[in-house]
Amino acid sequence: MPERRGKAPYHITTLNEKPLHAALKSWYARPGDHTEIYADGFLIDVVRDDRLVEIQTRGFGKIRRKLETLVRHHKVRLVYPVAREKWILRTAKDGSVLSRRKSPRRGGVEDVFRELVSLPELAADRNFSLEVLLIREEEVRTEGRNWRRRGWRTSERRLIDVVERHVFECPADFAALLPADLPEPFTTADLASARSIPRPVAQRMCYCLRRMGALREAGKKGNAILYLRQDVSPST
Repeated sequence: MPERRGKAPYHITTLNEKPLHAALKSWYARPGDHTEIYADGFLIDVVRDDRLVEIQTRGFGKIRRKLETLVRHHKVRLVYPVAREKWILRTAKDGSVLSRRKSPRRGGVEDVFRELVSLPELAADRNFSLEVLLIREEEVRTEGRNWRRRGWRTSERRLIDVVERHVFECPADFAALLPADLPEPFTTADLASARSIPRPVAQRMCYCLRRMGALREAGKKGNAILYLRQDVSPST
């Protein structure tokens, strides 16, 4: 169990917590776990035995210093939700529901690389692990002044349920996401096609895997960088 811990003040744990974060923390916690605990000066979402669990719904860069500090003395698991299925709820300023529709976009486990680019080297730390939760969620949009969405702003995200969970404990687990039939060497275009993901996601994926030591650059094909797999099995 972590030292120097204590129950967090009510205003920190309750008033500032977003609905999705609160729901995921409630879903994740098991009997015997501790929640809202301080360890080494940082507020921790869940403490399970000797592991600290941090639930982050977006922006890994915001908690980089926190994670890098905690892994020095603790086992740390970062939990990140990806919307496999999203329902968009539009509400008026008075809270009344105007419409509800299903978003055509389906997220996948690879979407975590959009955020992992902020701290890819941390994946190689033996005290760090990452858990990706594929969820069904409801995004509430309220009438406002957001010109990007023609006057609509996202007011909150709500958890419907958790569909799948994927745990990554070492670089080899991340490297396992590379399709077996990829050419050697391969480009990010090859990876995007093989996994049916957008090219920018494939680029972030290759960047992270290279920083973890799971890939190395092997020249170019035209303007595209070529990549080769590296052996990062736990036994090496």
